[in-house]
Amino acid sequence: MTLVGKSFPGVRALHDVNLELHAGEVLALLGENGAGKSTLIKILGGAHQPDKGEIAMDGKPVRITSPGIAQRLGIGIIHQEFNLVPALTARENLFLGQERTRFQLIRDRDELVEAERLFQRLGIEVDPNALCRDLTVAHQQAVEIAKALTRTARILVLDEPSAALSSREVSTLFKTIQELKDQGLGVIYISHRLNEVFEIADRVMILRDGKQVGTQDVAKLDRETLIEMMVGRKLQHEFPQRRAAPHGAQQANAGHGSTPAGSGQPRLVVSGLRRGDAVRDVSFHVDRGEILAITGLVGAGRTELARLIFGADLADGGTISLDGRKLSIRTPRDAIAAGICLLTEDRKSEGLVLGLSVQHNYGLPNLAKYSRLGFIRRTGEKRGVQRQIEAMRIKVTGPNQLTRTLSGGNQQKVVLAKWIERNAEVLLFDEPTRGIDVGAKYEIYQLIQRLADQGKAVVMISSELPEVLGMADRILVMHRGRLTGEINDPATASQQDVMKLAIQ
Repeated sequence: MTLVGKSFPGVRALHDVNLELHAGEVLALLGENGAGKSTLIKILGGAHQPDKGEIAMDGKPVRITSPGIAQRLGIGIIHQEFNLVPALTARENLFLGQERTRFQLIRDRDELVEAERLFQRLGIEVDPNALCRDLTVAHQQAVEIAKALTRTARILVLDEPSAALSSREVSTLFKTIQELKDQGLGVIYISHRLNEVFEIADRVMILRDGKQVGTQDVAKLDRETLIEMMVGRKLQHEFPQRRAAPHGAQQANAGHGSTPAGSGQPRLVVSGLRRGDAVRDVSFHVDRGEILAITGLVGAGRTELARLIFGADLADGGTISLDGRKLSIRTPRDAIAAGICLLTEDRKSEGLVLGLSVQHNYGLPNLAKYSRLGFIRRTGEKRGVQRQIEAMRIKVTGPNQLTRTLSGGNQQKVVLAKWIERNAEVLLFDEPTRGIDVGAKYEIYQLIQRLADQGKAVVMISSELPEVLGMADRILVMHRGRLTGEINDPATASQQDVMKLAIQ
């Protein structure tokens, strides 16, 4: 792609961008949310047409005017949200729209043999006859990749492919990518996880504000330089500086290292919480002003635990207390009334109404505050959301901007703004920075730390171990629904220390 440009009404999305991809290499495409990555990939996939520039394959100019043409040229794009039919089998999804037929009858046996060959080529064992809704996320991803290979893909674009994968599944994904490299495919890898870039990529291309900052061999870059190129400024630290421990915390943590663990005054106390095999007899506490991280492999029960505390699922047993008062939480309404809020793992489908404005999303859990005699006082609501927009530096054109048009980081800030307005005392963050660029991550980290400084009890669920170690005052590790260990001094712990507890 040479000197590619693209504009939308009022926005110049791409400015003279050059992209070069070689056979048998992995090119990491990096940039903050809104940098132009999605627009560039949509042009490559035929969903958008460039205003200017040229696209060539094997030295010959091509015009990609539709996704169908992109597929015929051998370009396969695996989006973060999979394009599968859950009620169909893996085999049926592979050949949907391109069934192997004879006399207008589908040749199931031929498709089955071809499916097994494709999965073998990827080095992944997937049952071709299993329904896609019953497959793990990693296996669904394998089906998507295999589906691209049925169309003789020569270029594969992977958009945030590891976002919902465990560390073991990421290792399997990287082996698959290496297999495809060895077979001569060119791979474009989009991710906000910089450690993955250094592990899998050969070169890295960086976009910022629609412009190409540069393309470099990964071996010539370090993490700090990469972050500076992405955000356009030097970040002194990837995580905020650790806070000094309050006097009470120092006494409470005597003998457990120097990292603070709140004030030593328990706010949230969970005892014997359980629900089937997902959460089994879990007990813990969170102090006033503490950031408690809960981590573990995918499927360990972390999200299920948060949903029980928030009342999204009903517990089989156990108790939850806040500030010494036992709570009866049977619904999210009960949790919200008690001062507990949840920022869900999937903010788009569970945390926001994307078709509504920023103001309306902000106002939904705060209707009682801005209503009188059954009527919403929009003027007061607008003043409130404007206050939060300024305080949290949410990048919007105004309160009426549709939430679906915001970047991931700004969407997360909108979710946080509505709970802050309710003055929630316990904040449960489930994967708070998933799909968020490195600059926006730092702002989210600062907001989390500010809430803790105000005396809130913060529970941060995350599968990103650098984030856990960099942000937490204390770490709990889960495995198969149980707590398997506690790290009281994250400042001196390593990722290996956490993983040992996560795979017990």
